[in-house]
Amino acid sequence: MKIGDLLLAGSLCLSMLSCMSAQDRMPLIPLEQMTDLQKKHAEEIIKGPRGALYGPFIPLIRSPELMDRAQRMGEYLRYHSAIGNKLSELVILIVSRQWTQQFEWDTHEPIALKVGISPETVKAIREGRRPTSLSEDEQIIYDVTNELDATKDLSDATYKRAVDRFGEQGVIDMVGIQGYYTFLAMIMNAAHTTVADPKTAPLEPLGK
Repeated sequence: MKIGDLLLAGSLCLSMLSCMSAQDRMPLIPLEQMTDLQKKHAEEIIKGPRGALYGPFIPLIRSPELMDRAQRMGEYLRYHSAIGNKLSELVILIVSRQWTQQFEWDTHEPIALKVGISPETVKAIREGRRPTSLSEDEQIIYDVTNELDATKDLSDATYKRAVDRFGEQGVIDMVGIQGYYTFLAMIMNAAHTTVADPKTAPLEPLGK
């Protein structure tokens, strides 16, 4: 067996043990049941910065070409966006909370804290409240992400604040992160993707 095949097999087995659950509608497909295209795109993810096939990529591998295109966009938005890692993580937390998406939240709450999002801000978002100690940049991110979700539009004032601070590329990347993680949340909520070994407390559904 080639080294790449061994890497793929080992990583998939580890992912299966950590992610598989009887509640999952779309658990990990056993390696021997994957098509060649599924194996190819799974190995690409494992060899990339993510290091494993997990979370949304477990259900997404049912459509390997979609998964491939999605993960390439996601790699840019998560690791290389024009607004930087800290503010990207803030967007991801907000989206995770909006969708009550436990896997996204469990993955990104520790990252958000590590990159400098305050514990008070994380707690407020978890509870569905507007944080009171946001920096100016964080306020813009929070307002854009929540306004776009709530109204399906951005007011001229909110848009201008965002463009004046982050430029047009920054605004597009910001909205792109929101859209991408909304897409992942929809995939995982539909598939009932679970967290086998959670690091954070479960999210409570937000009141409507």
